[in-house]
Amino acid sequence: MAQWKIENVRMAGVSACVPKQIVKTEDLPFFTAEEAEVFNNTVGIRQRRIAPLDVCASDLCQAAAERLLDELEWAKESVDVLVFESVTGDYRTPPTACLLQERMGLSETCFCLDLPMGCCGCMYAMTVAGNLLQSGQVRRALLLVGDTALRMGSMKDKSRVPLFGDGGTAIALEYDSQVRPMVIEFNTDGSGSQALMTPHGGFRHPFSAESLVEEDFGHGIVRAPMHTLIDGMSVFSFAISKPPRSVARFMEREGIDKDRDVDYFLIHQANKLIVDRVVKKLKLPAGRVPYNLEEFGNLGGASIPTLMVTRIRERLTSGETVRLLCSSFGLGLSWGTMWLELKDVVVPELVEI
Repeated sequence: MAQWKIENVRMAGVSACVPKQIVKTEDLPFFTAEEAEVFNNTVGIRQRRIAPLDVCASDLCQAAAERLLDELEWAKESVDVLVFESVTGDYRTPPTACLLQERMGLSETCFCLDLPMGCCGCMYAMTVAGNLLQSGQVRRALLLVGDTALRMGSMKDKSRVPLFGDGGTAIALEYDSQVRPMVIEFNTDGSGSQALMTPHGGFRHPFSAESLVEEDFGHGIVRAPMHTLIDGMSVFSFAISKPPRSVARFMEREGIDKDRDVDYFLIHQANKLIVDRVVKKLKLPAGRVPYNLEEFGNLGGASIPTLMVTRIRERLTSGETVRLLCSSFGLGLSWGTMWLELKDVVVPELVEI
């Protein structure tokens, strides 16, 4: 079983940054006013933030990280590990984490790593960095998680454009022998990988003239092989079945009572239909399941950190212990469950650039 109990690691802070530009559903060119209202009421994403073309995911993450480091009062040379999790890195090579090390003025001794894991990216970054920190050989890590996912797809693809938003986050972890362990579990089913895929641009199907040729699939879906596609029905079926079953088994195995032991359930903000179904299947107390998808859409790996910043910031900074159970699902297909207790977390207000 791919499960880790990560000891001696504390989340010291979390921050988020989004672009200033807001695009409402009714402003999208392929929706009539009636269609936009139906979408808002069912899918639940009423607006999303879109980054200008000269702003990358790394820029959004860096802005979040700079604000977080300032409020933590961490010296930049004290950061031992930098993980950049994104499917929209600056270049195919070099790793964007290496570029951020220089741009942020971090030490040359900083260990840098890129991870491209999509919607489960926050948990993957927490797992990798947490395992590096728990022995105490390195003491501080900065996890930068974000995407400019909208520009990966075709802006003529009605099945994808309305679902996603752009954003970047930063999470600060540090060695602390006094905290309770984090528990993180992962699952993968590669047989479903084609449900979320960018067909051309890798080495299996290199970019060519064919990559730019658009095809009209009907129902408002026009895209080329260079664009990311989403098989909505397959993703929906996956998201409402395998992740909830894993969460239920996780809680049973760890002896977690959903009514007594969890302050908030943070569920990846894919869309309202999916989150509502997960809540119903697990019979979760609605008052402890925050949503922010109506404002930001699906932010990929940045979804859960942004939930922390925009919906439970006051609780995280209150000095009380806050117990979180998190569920993410997406590319791969992959899905994960994470349990952690937080206290005295530094959470700057949402950054906009």
